[in-house]
Amino acid sequence: MDKKKQNVNYDNLISSLKTGEIGRLYIFHGEERYLLERCLASLRTLVCPDGLDGFNYKRYEGKGLRVDEIEDAVNTFPAFAEKTLVEIHDYDIFRSDAKEQLCDVFADLPDFVCVVFIYSTIEYKPDGRVKINKELLKNASVVEFVVQDQDNLIKWIRRHFRDTGKSISISDAEYLAHLTGGLMATLNGEIEKTAAYSKHDTVTRQDIDAVVTPILDTVAYKLSEALINRSNKQALQLLDELFQMREAPHKLMFSISLKMRQLLAARVCIENNLGRATLMDICGIRHDFQARILMNTANKATLSTCRNAVLYCSETALELNSTTEPESRMIELITRLTFSEK
Repeated sequence: MDKKKQNVNYDNLISSLKTGEIGRLYIFHGEERYLLERCLASLRTLVCPDGLDGFNYKRYEGKGLRVDEIEDAVNTFPAFAEKTLVEIHDYDIFRSDAKEQLCDVFADLPDFVCVVFIYSTIEYKPDGRVKINKELLKNASVVEFVVQDQDNLIKWIRRHFRDTGKSISISDAEYLAHLTGGLMATLNGEIEKTAAYSKHDTVTRQDIDAVVTPILDTVAYKLSEALINRSNKQALQLLDELFQMREAPHKLMFSISLKMRQLLAARVCIENNLGRATLMDICGIRHDFQARILMNTANKATLSTCRNAVLYCSETALELNSTTEPESRMIELITRLTFSEK
């Protein structure tokens, strides 16, 4: 398999599209939807400059889609244009019951077509041990849109604020990324909202707190800090914020438990003179500022406190399977955690 052909990064794809170089077969997947949508928009503009309401743009949903329908779509000549764009959303080519037929289609794509498989609600998960899966990807350019590293993400946030006529400090840009989970797709709207709200040239943390809604994971971060600080009132207020998100109790409990496990990992790293890089590796944390928050919080706790918190969360998670009042049980947990041995 031609690895160079199969795996294409975002920057290389953008460069090729800027020069008008369009491939016949792409597979788009990954967590960073903002970058994916940008590339998809560029492809649409290049292939269908007159818009998406004509004969040369075809979109299909994967559920129930047959390979013969795909074959008909890719072999339909464009009308008064050079190419046809065929978008196929959430079709798992690796679970298709007609892989051999699909391989034949991919191997003989005409010059006048650009086919894009987009994975959104299903996971892109090829099994490289299966020979026919390798054949399926042989002629494809696979692009994974990954969450940006911290430096690039912070630069992107500050640049987008500048585009609105505002500035933001590095620390406040990190804070905004933390509140939103660091995904550009979410950040894009929050930047516009915060810039419109701010009355000053420089966006402040107060501006961010006034208009940005933290994601579940971020509230769980704040909750863990309140618990370590033994602030029962603040912890219960944050728990109420979690309840207001209308998520299933088990999902909320998972998020709280995850933060306690990460806090324990941070405390173990501190006990063994290990740095943030080790913590990020152990916990799968993307950004250094997230690890810094955990380490700062863990510095205020003992190892036994962190261990007890993990045990209490495990007990409560188990009890949620049989209780008819999950919210009451979680409130009891918070009270227990704030008054646990420090």
